[in-house]
Amino acid sequence: MFVSVFLSGARALLEYLSAHVLTCLVPAFFIAGAISSMVKKEVILKYFGPSANKFLSYAIASVAGTVLAVCSCTILPLFSGIYTMGAGIGPATTFLYSGPAINLLAIIYSARLLGIELGIARAIGAVGFSIIIGLIMAKLFQEKREKGKKKEFVLTADTDDSRKNPLVTLLFFADLVAILIFGAWGRWWIVVALLVFLVILLKLWFSKEEVVSWLAATWQFTRLILPWLLVGVFAAGIIREYLPPEVIRTWVGGNALRSNFIASVAGALMYFATLTEVPILRAFLDLGMGRGPALALLLAGPALSLPNMLVIRSIMGTKRALVYIGLVVIMSTFIGMIFGTFVF
Repeated sequence: MFVSVFLSGARALLEYLSAHVLTCLVPAFFIAGAISSMVKKEVILKYFGPSANKFLSYAIASVAGTVLAVCSCTILPLFSGIYTMGAGIGPATTFLYSGPAINLLAIIYSARLLGIELGIARAIGAVGFSIIIGLIMAKLFQEKREKGKKKEFVLTADTDDSRKNPLVTLLFFADLVAILIFGAWGRWWIVVALLVFLVILLKLWFSKEEVVSWLAATWQFTRLILPWLLVGVFAAGIIREYLPPEVIRTWVGGNALRSNFIASVAGALMYFATLTEVPILRAFLDLGMGRGPALALLLAGPALSLPNMLVIRSIMGTKRALVYIGLVVIMSTFIGMIFGTFVF
């Protein structure tokens, strides 16, 4: 029995390594590393301060996760910091939700493994979702802090005068994205040409320190994420082999309100290390899970977990935490239903 279970997980792992790692994850790790090393987190976080433009605060808060690439637990120290330093509850909760939900690696991987429709819906849903939640939280709990108690952010933008030409940086990122796209399509001669162009860019326009910083950030993402991802793929192989399809179809099949609600609640309670939700969800889809409930789980799962909820309560208080958690579950449920009804 043990050998059979192990072989099921091993088969899924080998299939995953051959089909997705080289063409999808490797380029994505390099892109995430480039964003992490070349876009200053401090510049983003300072725009959540009490004197920041509200439109700008929500806009940045809703997409900050593409830079930070964190999970539902790793986002908590950052959220606590910006909230206690004086950020409004609206932008702060927008950031709290979107940080893990808009993870660049997760969006790319979702589109690759689950289909382009779910990948796009996850990206659009996460951004729009986070802003709506933030606006509702701000409306319900508009805090009137005494001026004397407000703390301005001390984070400042990078003052290095030797900033790189924006066109060079744009070409660098465009080249990395093109490698990802053409590698996924199997156009290897184009990938080789793009790699040659990348080497030329690095040689002519980037310092040794910048390249080392980029590679170090890429390795950090790989080291932190890939082991957990492989564990998730292994577990997904076992689930697909041994979980009765009737169980999945009964509880999260189709597009009923109950199916979407169960998927949202399950996602909110479970803890997913970054990206592990994708192969597990792929296994559920293969067993008969509806596409609507799949999106509901994708929208609720990365942003919440039981440990995450307990910490949020300690930071915001019970009432605010319950409203935030309820908004995530309810909106995930109904967006899943809408997606399942009109897209499929």
